[in-house]
Amino acid sequence: MKRKAPKKAKSRGKARSATNAHIPFEQVRALIDMLEERGLEEFELERAGLRIRVKRRAAGPGSGVLQASPGSNPAPTSAPVEPAGGTTPAESAAEPELGENVHLVKSPIVGTFFASPKPGAPPFVQAGDQVQAGQVLCIIEAMKLMNEIEADLAGEIVRIYVEDAQPVEYGEPLFALRPPGS
Repeated sequence: MKRKAPKKAKSRGKARSATNAHIPFEQVRALIDMLEERGLEEFELERAGLRIRVKRRAAGPGSGVLQASPGSNPAPTSAPVEPAGGTTPAESAAEPELGENVHLVKSPIVGTFFASPKPGAPPFVQAGDQVQAGQVLCIIEAMKLMNEIEADLAGEIVRIYVEDAQPVEYGEPLFALRPPGS
């Protein structure tokens, strides 16, 4: 009776080990700077067995944490990240010049902010406009659905926090409204 030798395990494109996967720090720093500019709270990227996760903490020094770990290795490394310009979106959303009687309209979903109903059309609203409750302020596109975001109360648009075609996160401030009589 002839014995068969055990089959050798075939490599299926995993020749590059997770410990060899890396991204130059300059590229990571550029990614962090871009996220700061966009005001994102959290971002995760996985490529070639390397996972990078950037997440902001509440306001204060070292408000961001950079974690990178090969594959699903539970031992991440951390490095504090200072916010660009010294303020976080939460701090800039509560700027003193707006006053206390300002209502923030926040994004109810994650998606892409559009200030107008179609490219080239005038925006729904501009700073200084008076709006009524239920009036469309913008559109947030999520999963190819266009979601109209309406004012939940009447007032004056004091500030628009987001640029056209910019990605937005859940709970991110979109507009500051000053109710009448404030």
